[in-house]
Amino acid sequence: GVVDVSHDSGLVERMASPVLSAAAAILLLLSEAGGFPARAPTAEPPRCGYESCPVTQPSMLNVHMVPHTHDDVGWLKTVDQYYYGDRNEIQHAGVQYILDSVVQALQQDPRRRFIYVETAFLYRWWRQQSAETRRAVTQLISQGRLELVGGGWCMNDEATVLYSAVIDQMTLGLRFLNDTFGRCGRPRVAWHIDPFGHAREQASLFAQMGFDGFFFGRLDYQDKAQRMRSRTMEMLWRASESLVPSNADLFTGVLPNGYNPPAGFCWDQLCDDPPIRDDPALEDYNVDSVVKKFLQAARDQAALYKTNHIIMTMGSDFQYENANLWFKNLDKLIHYVNAQSQGSGVNVLYSTPSCYLQELHRANLTWPVKTDDFFPYADTPHSFWTGYFSSRPALKRYERKSNGLLQVCNQLEVLGGAASRRGPHGSGDSDTLRRAMGVAQHHDAVAGTEKQHVANDYAQRLASGWAHCEPLVSNVLSVLSGSVSPHSYCGSLNISVCPVSEDNHQFSVTVYNPMGSAVSWSVRLPVNGSLYSVTDPRGQPVDSQVVPVSNFTRAVRRDRGYAAYELVFPARVPPLGFSTYSVSLLQRSWQGPPPPQPGAPPSIQNEFVKVTFDPDTGLLSSISNLETQQTLRLSQNFYWYNASVGNSDSAQPSGAYIFRPNTSSPFPVSTRAQTFTVQTPLFQEVYQEFSPWVSQVVRLPRGGHQLELEWTVGPIPVGDGLGKEVISRFDSDINSSGLFYTDSNGREILERRRDFRPTWDLKQTEPIAGNYYPVNTRIFIKDGRSQLTVLTDRSQGGSSIKDGSLELMLHRRLLQDDFRGVGEALSEPGDYYDGLVVRGKLLVSLSPPALAADTHRPEAHRQALPPLLSLQPGKTVAGQRLEFSGLQAELPPAVQLLTLSQWDSESVLLRLEHRYQRGESVAHSHPVTVNLQKLFSTLEVEGVSEMSLAANQWKEEMTRLDWRGETGAVQYSTVSIIRWSTVHFLTLCDWLAVSDAKPLHSREGSPSGSEVTLQPMEIRTFLLRVRRR
Repeated sequence: GVVDVSHDSGLVERMASPVLSAAAAILLLLSEAGGFPARAPTAEPPRCGYESCPVTQPSMLNVHMVPHTHDDVGWLKTVDQYYYGDRNEIQHAGVQYILDSVVQALQQDPRRRFIYVETAFLYRWWRQQSAETRRAVTQLISQGRLELVGGGWCMNDEATVLYSAVIDQMTLGLRFLNDTFGRCGRPRVAWHIDPFGHAREQASLFAQMGFDGFFFGRLDYQDKAQRMRSRTMEMLWRASESLVPSNADLFTGVLPNGYNPPAGFCWDQLCDDPPIRDDPALEDYNVDSVVKKFLQAARDQAALYKTNHIIMTMGSDFQYENANLWFKNLDKLIHYVNAQSQGSGVNVLYSTPSCYLQELHRANLTWPVKTDDFFPYADTPHSFWTGYFSSRPALKRYERKSNGLLQVCNQLEVLGGAASRRGPHGSGDSDTLRRAMGVAQHHDAVAGTEKQHVANDYAQRLASGWAHCEPLVSNVLSVLSGSVSPHSYCGSLNISVCPVSEDNHQFSVTVYNPMGSAVSWSVRLPVNGSLYSVTDPRGQPVDSQVVPVSNFTRAVRRDRGYAAYELVFPARVPPLGFSTYSVSLLQRSWQGPPPPQPGAPPSIQNEFVKVTFDPDTGLLSSISNLETQQTLRLSQNFYWYNASVGNSDSAQPSGAYIFRPNTSSPFPVSTRAQTFTVQTPLFQEVYQEFSPWVSQVVRLPRGGHQLELEWTVGPIPVGDGLGKEVISRFDSDINSSGLFYTDSNGREILERRRDFRPTWDLKQTEPIAGNYYPVNTRIFIKDGRSQLTVLTDRSQGGSSIKDGSLELMLHRRLLQDDFRGVGEALSEPGDYYDGLVVRGKLLVSLSPPALAADTHRPEAHRQALPPLLSLQPGKTVAGQRLEFSGLQAELPPAVQLLTLSQWDSESVLLRLEHRYQRGESVAHSHPVTVNLQKLFSTLEVEGVSEMSLAANQWKEEMTRLDWRGETGAVQYSTVSIIRWSTVHFLTLCDWLAVSDAKPLHSREGSPSGSEVTLQPMEIRTFLLRVRRR
């Protein structure tokens, strides 16, 4: 295989051991570089990871001091400002100086340790270093003195992210570490010390990535108090109800001081604790008092944990810019505590999270088992961190759309081959958007908890990623179709702006489908003609409709576009492929289509769904599933909570992080809606105007199984001095018994009970905010007969405050900061500086509970990975290919194509997932088998190897520590392994390097070697060597 190692000038030095022959050095080089996980070399490996841990004292209390820095990838300053140390009037922080200083300090004493987390910063710092510095850093890592933990591009948020974006950003970071540092660059421990609550799916993903343990800093104050009393700060987290327990179990520990040092022991330049003054001749000699205070802190902490090992985080935000201050005092502290003549029974040592974890494992104890999650998080009785579930809704939507585009870009790069990056439409790449998305997953990015100028920077990075991806997409579409006409992607279709469709009498629309199954999609384009013909790829006419651009859209669009109408037609697109539709103007009439008719009809319906409206209020009054013959009383309206500015109970206001309404009863925006109706053969729409700043389109497309609610909110008025938090609320007659259900990062569903926590007796102090949970893709309520499901198009906060009710927070505009560090109110200005306008969509369905997943599972994936539209002016050219599929056939209904991306010049990364949970679907919650050899239409699979979820380990070599839970032993093992099939796709040198691995299968000896079976909720990751057919 072709391996590019030019980026790693320290690689040869890493291999220059006298034990290794020249040939062995080359073999190890090949096995560690170019994106392949390092297989165990034949020579003695470097002493990193668990092998490098310091000796502890079995009969003493061992205090593992972990020097660290927490470097936000943007928060109060942009990621660039943080790296370079710019804008220090906002916050003194410069990451490049932290890394410079730490590397120097570590070289001064081999006992010192340090950990680093944020690969986005390490990546850019590494690129600027000399060969000498790279050698020094590589040596520190190979000796375990500089330990990499977490390893993602960022420390991602857990409440507002989609699982696929988390996997991508972890893969990006871990690949850089693997390519650069080999086996010693692989983190063993996940480290989420700052995210504001913790998702069960995140723990499941970490377990599937091969992590041995997980440590975090924030959990609810009541939960923490109970765990401290019961000494259950460390546990076994069983993070999936579907996967075999060992595959999704993760040892999890709560750090004692968040991620800060014990009080009085912060020796950074940003701190003001006194240094250790150890000259006895000085009047302010303080060694004895410091040692006494430290011993007391250690014993107090030990009383909260189960073993004779405790961990202390010696660092905090952007610390160690002058690492000498920290290490000089830590050196002294270790020396004087361990030198106690009478024997304190305490042993202090430099350590790392993995070394601490290893000692917990050696204790061979039984640990409590947790099966729920750590949401919502409150740090005081009236401070629930549930506002950020909905903060900055436009950024949340842009991030979700960017995730979809990244998957399209990745797929087309594979399908187009070398021509994708350079072709008739210029140079393009997926890397820029991949890194921008990696940064956007940060817990102060998509979470919406950054300053406004930083939010703008995140959006600009995503926009730059789009600008790099679009030429790549255009190049591939040209290669596959044979047309080199320019492509336009019309990024403002949500406000009916697209110059190609508005200005041309003839144009074509190419609809690319990134899903593994065919999709039907309603195309809606701004136009200025009143009648058009639309033909499909086979030249057959397609039903289409022209309707006026709504007044709602005109009000949002303002002066950014002038289209009078919208052309709507249905498109059918094959899996992993495109269909091109031709559009021609037939009539341009000043009269145009008829305007919407005033009022709402008694009902609208299609083949599957019927909804009725209250004639007095114009609001929804019921929904019916015509297939199952169910009808549910259902009303929907918009309300706003008045954001608290503090009261006699607490001074806590609502802010970017905190949701705190000043009353439990929200205010209706209006009790009635002014309505207008558009009814066509393709769709029926009822426009509802609730106020000048809240409107909605109730839409029922032909053939749709869900009711669409397209909402528009903003600019939220605050001239009355009241901050407002706007919700959409559904009220039904479902007997939900205090229960509702939300997804975890878009995957498994968790049951929620109002005013309840599964692991402690909750004292509820905020009856609204304390019942809000993150909703990434769906929320539902149910009883024995009916399930009401609402799908979202971005992450939002949601709840069921009373039985039969669901609510989702759509938008927030606040007037005060919430005292958590941002230092500014969440009041987004929007393009016109009068307040942000946000538009989005909810999908509502009614089903019997046993059948509900069959609808909401595929639809949620369809919304997360929507088709990409590309427009070309003029006619299609002779010989142009108008339809294409990259698959030989659709994937089974239970299987989702999660990842298809180029790994190197000859290999692609493939992830397949089972989209159903165990037991949730009679039809689909079963194992499904896919044949990889018969998967692609244009690629022949010549070799297959299974990898860990983050693609940084060979699956067959992935081992994890085993832990015993209170319910019995949990044995970790490697399951569902696919062996190398057909032709092993590395070179002979590679084969020699791994000759001690399991035998390779030949084509003749393994006719079914490429058949892959997926269990419910299982994700399997493969590296494929492919050849173009």
